[in-house]
Amino acid sequence: MKVCYIAKVTGTVQGVYFRASAQNQAIDHCLSGYAHNQDDGSVEVMVCGDEENVQQMLKWLEQGPEEASVDSVEVTSTHPRDINHFSIG
Repeated sequence: MKVCYIAKVTGTVQGVYFRASAQNQAIDHCLSGYAHNQDDGSVEVMVCGDEENVQQMLKWLEQGPEEASVDSVEVTSTHPRDINHFSIG
């Protein structure tokens, strides 16, 4: 069953390859969605796919790439989306 979540990741998460690393993780886990910088310095990440793979991705977001320093991850369930890629912006 396909599930989708939106996560707001705060901390030092912009300018540290967070979005590109999230995209690589999503591709590795066969997930779709996006990672977008927000004006408040956070990154919004939507991940859709198999529940187990999505949960692994959400767990990864708590650490992020080596250069990042994640303070918090707020996760909200959302309606499954009919997309089949992971974009960054």
